[in-house]
Amino acid sequence: MSNLSAVPLIVSYSYSGNTHQIAQGIQAATGGDRCEIHPWQPYPTAFPELLEQVKREAGSRPRLLPSVLSPHPYSIVFAGSPNWCGTIAPPLAAWLYRNDLSGKLILPFYSHCGGAVGDIRGDIAKLCPEATVAAPLGVTGDGGDMPMEIIRQWLSSVGMESCHGSKIG
Repeated sequence: MSNLSAVPLIVSYSYSGNTHQIAQGIQAATGGDRCEIHPWQPYPTAFPELLEQVKREAGSRPRLLPSVLSPHPYSIVFAGSPNWCGTIAPPLAAWLYRNDLSGKLILPFYSHCGGAVGDIRGDIAKLCPEATVAAPLGVTGDGGDMPMEIIRQWLSSVGMESCHGSKIG
């Protein structure tokens, strides 16, 4: 790829796989490069223990496994996470905090199971004060039968279209 700035970066952390499925749909719609975030210490598989750890980690930035892609050459970064306790999961918060996204457009997306959503856009803007943060895409589960339609509608609502009708780049 000769001009990476025209290609978006899609970064996501997923606990159950739902957020990564949404990231795959965004990649299919945009032709972007995709990078998964993984915490150094995996989260517990049992829900009660997971919830307890998530509550303990609120506002923290856990150690991550090394990432293959740097956000530096990209002007557009899609950032995905499950909605945990009304905000992004700590692994995505850690990745955003540790990478300089100044001057970039961040397009947040999140999966949820119907829980309360706080100010995900505002939370990301606090971590990346020199970036422009668009309205987030919230998807229940993995989007069900219409994830591509949901993604296309969101891309259009934030002033973008898929590369097949391209405003991206």
